Amino acid sequence: MKPVVQVKDLETTFFLKSGPFRAVNKISYEINKGETLGIVGESGCGKSVTSFSLMRLIERPGKVTGGQFLLNDQNILNLSDRQMEDVRGGKMAMIFQEPMTALNPVLTIGYQMDEQIQKHLKLNKKDARDRAIEMLQLVGIPSAKDRYEAYPHHLSGGMRQRAMIAMALSCNPQFLIADEPTTALDVTIQAQILELFQTLQEKMNMSVQFITHDLGVISEVSDKVMVMYGGHTCETGPTQDILNSPKHPYTGALIQSRPKMGHRVSRLKTIEGSVPAPHELPKGCPFANRCGNVLEQCWNNKPQLQPVNGATNRAVACFNPL
Repeated sequence: MKPVVQVKDLETTFFLKSGPFRAVNKISYEINKGETLGIVGESGCGKSVTSFSLMRLIERPGKVTGGQFLLNDQNILNLSDRQMEDVRGGKMAMIFQEPMTALNPVLTIGYQMDEQIQKHLKLNKKDARDRAIEMLQLVGIPSAKDRYEAYPHHLSGGMRQRAMIAMALSCNPQFLIADEPTTALDVTIQAQILELFQTLQEKMNMSVQFITHDLGVISEVSDKVMVMYGGHTCETGPTQDILNSPKHPYTGALIQSRPKMGHRVSRLKTIEGSVPAPHELPKGCPFANRCGNVLEQCWNNKPQLQPVNGATNRAVACFNPL
């Protein structure tokens, strides 16, 4: 079965006064129908820039400077702005991290949903309204007809996120990008949203790209994982293989920094330092200056993704893997 999503050597560059730098450096991956790819890494690793690049939402001074993004064999990066308007919200959609910044505060929830539904599904005003209310009910919003008439500030954080999910799914997208959709929610609401998300994905058989810095969330929702650092891919593979047997030192450090049930410790392990700015990355491996397994060659040579023990579904970019 051919993948629904094929990203090949994606490259996004920001052109600043201090000079250009790559925020996304030749990223490649595939997502099959009904499959979820989890992209994980610290803030500043390039996760969100990757997704905004696919949605064609990168603004100046940023620009997608290389690669391909094929959605069912259609190269989205080659489309005109007018053609992209027909794709965005229809064939592909995105759930943003903070719904209050994504929803227009002066327009009702219903108005914002109707606008998209009428454009992509070619429905009249009444049918669009019925579809919007149906989607609000589907995501578990009580009194959906009343919420349809409400403004975003009338809804709680969890309800706003449910409304965002309803809006994203209202036109039956083939590909959905979820950019840390549960980060701003408390743990109880987060669990409800994740359960809802998985139920809807199975029902609609969508391909999903789920971005988060939370490995616990990744273990719940994704079939496979791509670990990013400094705009590069560190490691890829099936979710449980990555979590149970990480090969890249960065992946291992992320997993070790998580609290574990039944284990009392006075202090959690941390990764020394912080993610450097793209123009301050080491010449070789981007993780070299924070890595406990660093070798001399790591400083001057960039490791390429290589299969792990000959496996076709696992790869790591490291000269001295775990």
